[in-house]
Amino acid sequence: MADIRKPAAPAEKKANRRGAARLAAVQALYQMDIAGAGINDIFAEFESHWLGNEVEGDTYLPAEAAFFRDVVSGVVRDQKTLDPLIDEALSKGWPLKRIEAILRAVLRAGAYELQHRKDVPGRVVVSEYVDVANAFVDREETGMVNAVLDQIGRQFRGDEFGRG
Repeated sequence: MADIRKPAAPAEKKANRRGAARLAAVQALYQMDIAGAGINDIFAEFESHWLGNEVEGDTYLPAEAAFFRDVVSGVVRDQKTLDPLIDEALSKGWPLKRIEAILRAVLRAGAYELQHRKDVPGRVVVSEYVDVANAFVDREETGMVNAVLDQIGRQFRGDEFGRG
């Protein structure tokens, strides 16, 4: 997964642009969760100030804006169905509302992609969001992200993950 804080190269690969979009989507969802920011404000802020721009001396990789918008708007639109899926995949006694806000954002974005973005291989989705989580939390928590998204992936893409 590409860190959006690395200097941008002249010709970014699609994967790097999608990786940057995923990281930005998680940051946007986190900001919406914590600050109660609206989706239009988030799109305006991220697209004008963060994606592909220099902020505080760091150049952020350009993100695939359409992919960023799809993940953020899809999570917002489908949150009422995504949250119960994630709750069911979490260990009993640890509902989604008890999980840190940044991990909620990672899990929601990953679950959305696994359910709706069939153009991206399921294992790539899981790996990418584990990498995103790794930018913010400890290894133990990234293991939880991997386990939860793997379980959701098996539910929606049993052919890719195997049923067992």
